[in-house]
Amino acid sequence: MIVDNLSNMTKGWFIGNFEPSLFKTNDVEVAVKSYKAGDHEDKHYHKIATEYTVIIDGEVEMNGVRYKAGDIIVMEPGESTDFTAVTDSTNVVVKIPGANNDKYVD
Repeated sequence: MIVDNLSNMTKGWFIGNFEPSLFKTNDVEVAVKSYKAGDHEDKHYHKIATEYTVIIDGEVEMNGVRYKAGDIIVMEPGESTDFTAVTDSTNVVVKIPGANNDKYVD
């Protein structure tokens, strides 16, 4: 049995080809991301990976559309989005494949 804590991971990423990681792979990346209201990420896209975002709690805005707990957003390669936490929020993010250096700022 392996036991660790999300607080030891970089920005919530705990599976993927980075350090630290509980399972090192290029096949997938998985994170639990926590945001404070007002946190923002600039518009970006991936050329290789498809990114799945599940809103666990709170409310976020992506490309001017608001999402709430239970919503699942799928961003295909080449689709870009920005991100703003409208309220404190928690998201699960899965990227397939886990392609290193596959984040491009618009």
